[in-house]
Amino acid sequence: MSQFEKIKVGTVSYLNAKPLIYGFENGMMADQIELVADYPSAIAKQLLENKIDIGLVPVAIIPQMAAYHIIGNYCIGAVGDVASVCLFSDVPVHDIETIILDYQSRTSVALLKLLLKNHWKINPVFLEGKPGYENDISGTKAGLVIGDRAMLQRKKTPYVYDLSAAWMEMTGLPFVFAVWVSNTPLSTEFIAAFDKANQLGFENLDKIISNFPDSGYDLREYYTKYISYRLDDDKKKGLNQFLKLIS
Repeated sequence: MSQFEKIKVGTVSYLNAKPLIYGFENGMMADQIELVADYPSAIAKQLLENKIDIGLVPVAIIPQMAAYHIIGNYCIGAVGDVASVCLFSDVPVHDIETIILDYQSRTSVALLKLLLKNHWKINPVFLEGKPGYENDISGTKAGLVIGDRAMLQRKKTPYVYDLSAAWMEMTGLPFVFAVWVSNTPLSTEFIAAFDKANQLGFENLDKIISNFPDSGYDLREYYTKYISYRLDDDKKKGLNQFLKLIS
């Protein structure tokens, strides 16, 4: 990479990432990075194919990377309920026969399969979801839904199983859904500036929330009660446990 080439940074297009990218969207590091947004599995694919240099990626892709570097002190994680990564069903979990999997996520699918086997101890049939699959959730056919769509789905489906809460019940640890990962080493100066840009969003939550008055749910509650953004030691333990189980 030449000194004039900007570092390509991929982020997820969900509202849960808005605090992390607020600084970038408001000019911080504009001379160093180019920001692109997509849904999680698409950003993961771009990082695996070296089409971007840094990605806020589902942690399930980490074992597939030839080399990786988790950067900074921020993540998308949860200590207990996350609210936006859930198994939705018309029937109790042990009556589920089929589950439609969310095509937008790798980590959530891997987590769901771990929980089905080791926590709920059921063995349903899996179907690959396509856009609009949420409308097919009925009877004994459940669906894994993530992100903004999950927050809206919570109002429609009688049984909601929060995957992060189930993980904590099973392991006693927080869960990390996504981290900033680079495929090459970065300087300590760059990482410090990157962290500072991440921090700016948390100093401006009111502005971020006011930009999305029609989100359909309480963003302040979501940002402060459900999502836990600091990549602390307990989250690192949870992350390492998850990677060990899926490797």
